[in-house]
Amino acid sequence: MLAIARGDPKRAAKDATFVTFVLEQLGEGGRFRARGMFGGHGLYAGEEFMGIVFDGRLYFRVDDASRPDYESRGMRPFSPGPRMTMPRYFEVPVDVLEDRRTLVAWAERAIQAAPKKSAVGSPRASAGAKTSRPETIGAASSTRRQRTARSAR
Repeated sequence: MLAIARGDPKRAAKDATFVTFVLEQLGEGGRFRARGMFGGHGLYAGEEFMGIVFDGRLYFRVDDASRPDYESRGMRPFSPGPRMTMPRYFEVPVDVLEDRRTLVAWAERAIQAAPKKSAVGSPRASAGAKTSRPETIGAASSTRRQRTARSAR
């Protein structure tokens, strides 16, 4: 269930212990799971990606409604490197992390903030994004037919 982070074995053990703690706090009969990714862990509720565990910190997905709760507590967005910030994920305050009921409530809000997968699996498709693919395929097929007709002459 837990993938160990690469690199320093002590850090990997510490990270795995923290991920285990987070999952135990969330409880919910195995509803939540973690997958190793990019030196940290992605946190899922079912198929919804809703959080990140990185370097001993928990970050939840936020939206316009939940972001002020994090900002008012002085929490910062996830920043895996000096020049990269992910403003849709904010660090969960320690007091929230330590209170199981509150943590589960905040996790539910993170799930609501996560993009929903469509039947095709693309979050963009569920948001009603237009694609030009069918038109492009049709145009390519039409062009192919024209070339074939010319070469047959």
